[in-house]
Amino acid sequence: MQNLELLKSKLSSPSKIVITTHVKPDADALGSSLGMANYLIKKGHDVQVITPSEYPAFLHWMKGNDDVLVYSEDTHEASQSLMNQAEVIITLDFSVLSRINQLGEMVKEANGFKVNVDHHLDPEDFADFRLWNTGAAATCELCYELIVALGDRDLIDKDIAECLYAGIMTDTGGFRHPNTTQNVHEVVANLIAHGADNSRVSKEIYDKNSINRLRFLGYALSQNLQVLPESRVAFFALSEDELQKYNSKTGDTEGLVNYALSIEGITLAGLFKESSDGVKISLRSIGKFPANEVANKYFNGGGHRNAAGGKVDISLEEAVNRFKGVLGEYKDQLEEEYRRL
Repeated sequence: MQNLELLKSKLSSPSKIVITTHVKPDADALGSSLGMANYLIKKGHDVQVITPSEYPAFLHWMKGNDDVLVYSEDTHEASQSLMNQAEVIITLDFSVLSRINQLGEMVKEANGFKVNVDHHLDPEDFADFRLWNTGAAATCELCYELIVALGDRDLIDKDIAECLYAGIMTDTGGFRHPNTTQNVHEVVANLIAHGADNSRVSKEIYDKNSINRLRFLGYALSQNLQVLPESRVAFFALSEDELQKYNSKTGDTEGLVNYALSIEGITLAGLFKESSDGVKISLRSIGKFPANEVANKYFNGGGHRNAAGGKVDISLEEAVNRFKGVLGEYKDQLEEEYRRL
């Protein structure tokens, strides 16, 4: 943890602080942002969370959600002004500025003291203080550790604890993934001790579906799922028309790729989602199979070994064909990982 004393000095008196996170925030991104915001507000700071884009409705329960500025929803001038005025800029759950779209240039040009807390690979050198650990399961895990290191464990209340719990819960797949370490359980136990209602958080995120989303999931599973048993691969390829047919909202495809990965005999799963500006790809894998390598080499992306993604400016059919075309390169690894586990 570099320059902790310098960060302490920057936060020792009330400051104007902007917090931002990656485009299409998930529970770890928003949970770390609002968890840190609520903590810093208790410290007396003037805090504004700005997200590059909208995020799923199942995250709106977090304290501070109503005050979040969404850059893509006509808050461009406000965001620019706040970024220019910020004395401290905290960037969470991303390692390169391109992950926050137009906000990236604002952060780069801003004069404020820049903080980066993240667990992704290959960080860009833009921060004055960085807490970076690829061994961490979630950025929320690191945010908890940062608050403790700053000497403010006692400031963690129920709202802060639940924001941080949400990010850890989801980034570990409900504590099922191999990144669920001893430290994860210890941090989660402490968050529960600080008031986090683990049952409530789980219900808010996993058990509040719209009828349209359930019908969409039924359609995707029955009509869209493609399984290549000889390759140990399964995937969904959803067109823009299919998504519109079920009035798909942000977050409606969340977790869909995991259904493909749950099939017996599958090592690598994918979700290809078409939109007006290209095809977004989500990849999940088991064991040591490098989903992030596939995302990086072929889909302009990256991520973690077992959870990665990317985006390409080609048709849905071309993206799927590209994916199928590279499976031969990984044939032995796909089979080996299945056999090993």
